[in-house]
Amino acid sequence: MRIDKYLWCIRLFKTRSIATDACKKGHVKLESTNCKPSKEVYGNELISVRKNQINYKIKVIDVPSSRVGAKLVDLYRKDITPKEEFEKTELLKYSKDYYRKKGAGRPTKKDRRDIDDYYDTTAPTES
Repeated sequence: MRIDKYLWCIRLFKTRSIATDACKKGHVKLESTNCKPSKEVYGNELISVRKNQINYKIKVIDVPSSRVGAKLVDLYRKDITPKEEFEKTELLKYSKDYYRKKGAGRPTKKDRRDIDDYYDTTAPTES
């Protein structure tokens, strides 16, 4: 089975065209080498997929004949993604935690004062 079809069948991607695009962009690796969407997948192979800033590691157990239900996915793949990958996303979430959303409009009075205070303290004074 093609790797893009396999990733769609085990419900890693919502559509097959999204899986194909991920393969073309180099986000999918088979046995740590980039692969085209038409690459064949067999049992006991290791697939690495970069999706949503997480590097998923999937071991192919078996190849399904068609797309399977969510409850049956574990019959065809084994997820061996390390827990550290998921913890990285939590850290990213906290590092981007602003009190205002990006692009939420013009700075407020408080923001403006903070910006002015920053520039006043960093500018060299001439004597």
